Amino acid sequence: MNATAILIGLGPLLGWGLYPTIASKIGGRPVNQILGSTIGTLIFALIFAMINGMGLPGGMDLVFSILSGVGWATAQIITFQSFTLIGSSRAMPITTAFQLLGASLWGVFALGNWPGMSAKLLGGFALILIILGAWMTVWTEEKTQEKASILKKAVLLLAVGEIGYWAYSAAPQATSINGMQAFLPQAIGMLLVAVVYSVFLGFKDKEKSAFTEVVSYKHIFSGFFFAFAALTYLISAQPDMNGLATGFILSQTSVVLATLTGIWFLGQKKTKKEMTITIIGLVLILAAAAITVMI
Repeated sequence: MNATAILIGLGPLLGWGLYPTIASKIGGRPVNQILGSTIGTLIFALIFAMINGMGLPGGMDLVFSILSGVGWATAQIITFQSFTLIGSSRAMPITTAFQLLGASLWGVFALGNWPGMSAKLLGGFALILIILGAWMTVWTEEKTQEKASILKKAVLLLAVGEIGYWAYSAAPQATSINGMQAFLPQAIGMLLVAVVYSVFLGFKDKEKSAFTEVVSYKHIFSGFFFAFAALTYLISAQPDMNGLATGFILSQTSVVLATLTGIWFLGQKKTKKEMTITIIGLVLILAAAAITVMI
């Protein structure tokens, strides 16, 4: 593993770390956020494909790549919904924890990772750390019935959204193409979901169409950040770079930047004690992620 591979692997730290904060700062409804973000991602992917002379893959490679994008966009709509409930600084550690849990369990049961009892025990310990760390990031001093109910709803939403994120990561494994070749069809799948979602909501509320709202197109800018992260992750996950496991773990360092920028720039305030416990929780999540790589 060389310095170039590590730098590329940390691309998602900036892209995915800043994406939720920028999207929240621009504002609008979840439908505005997903529509603009996916347009921005498609623009980025088209430019990348043209520069590298890449066309669309054919057959089932195209189908699975598009399904990967469909999975991400569906999950991201749910994640945006959770932002409206508990804010990005609380939602991001939870969704990161779910993704780490999902990736680890998929690796164990489907790919045969963590062979041997000692590896399984160490992996189980890492999963406990992830759950504990996620809980610590949403811990609050002021406990009320209403806040507990809202948090429970957000956690359930994010748990459902994990299915889409799992499809985003797993579907390309069924193809014979590399991540960079899958990038453009993934972006197409993302935009398809955003368009269908926007049309559906437009029929429900004829006075509000995401297609005619300026804020939707402002989110093209946030889409560039997501696309940069997705592309650097796909490159990082290549066997001759960091590999899938290490590339995935490096990408999850974005949770630190996403959480802290949400607190600092979006006014998602925490008390001194809450902030201390949040930071400890983030450290536990990252430590658990590192453990899963070393097993």
